[in-house]
Amino acid sequence: MNTQELLKKVRRIEIKTRRLSSNLFSGEYHSSFKGRGMAFSEVRKYQAGDDIRAIDWNVSARLREPYLKVFEEERELTMMLLIDVSGSGQFGTRSQFKRELITEIAATLAFSAIQNNDKVGVILFSDQVEKFIPPAKGRTHILRLIREMLELEPQSPGTQISEALRYFSATMKKRAIAFVLSDFMDQHYQEPLRVAAQRHDLTGIRIIDHQEEKLPNLGLVPLHDPEKGITRWVHTGSRALQRAQAHRLEGFKRSFETHFARSGAGYLSVETGGPYVKKLLQYFKQKAR
Repeated sequence: MNTQELLKKVRRIEIKTRRLSSNLFSGEYHSSFKGRGMAFSEVRKYQAGDDIRAIDWNVSARLREPYLKVFEEERELTMMLLIDVSGSGQFGTRSQFKRELITEIAATLAFSAIQNNDKVGVILFSDQVEKFIPPAKGRTHILRLIREMLELEPQSPGTQISEALRYFSATMKKRAIAFVLSDFMDQHYQEPLRVAAQRHDLTGIRIIDHQEEKLPNLGLVPLHDPEKGITRWVHTGSRALQRAQAHRLEGFKRSFETHFARSGAGYLSVETGGPYVKKLLQYFKQKAR
């Protein structure tokens, strides 16, 4: 992709996702994710029923009547997007690849965050951390993130979600909102997920394509595994092959849902070409309750 094509693609994504974040997500995002703490605002006179633990004893002694410290929620948050850029993202049968949908959802979340004056950072990962972009604010920063998501050529085609989660936990010492966007065709990430979810508000968004779950009967065809870099001729009409593929993907799905549920993190699944807007809105509304 040359520079001009890249800029056009970034612009198209910006137009679509900024409209979605402005019209649909900003209010839901604001109410779904609370401030990270309480900041001192002012003091006021004590009233019957107030919590005596909030009394400012220094002010009360000076003015010779009880005064309370008043705190307000700090609204500024940090959002981290953990983006899977492994080879399996280059699959898709409904008008877009999985990696393209991941980029679109990530951009929507990022624009929603900056409308609330929050910082956004990105960890791009395969079976290693490919790139870390520290959290920052502003439209220019978000456009840079989109360009990196579109342009990055990973050094490795594999997937290891545990590496991204460990890096995230080691890098982000303060509480953050985090979204892991991947097809979650991986295992053995439950422990780093549990550790990350203890400190951060974590959500997994699983990107899937319907043809992965049920192979079409196309006869004898070459199938390329982008993560292992190998091509094999297989008979797609084989019931044994179809059962094995269905069993494999069901295992990934079960691991994803079980690990996230047990860690206390949120999760949802979105199909390429599907109504991801509706699913994200439903998820935000449930979190706001």
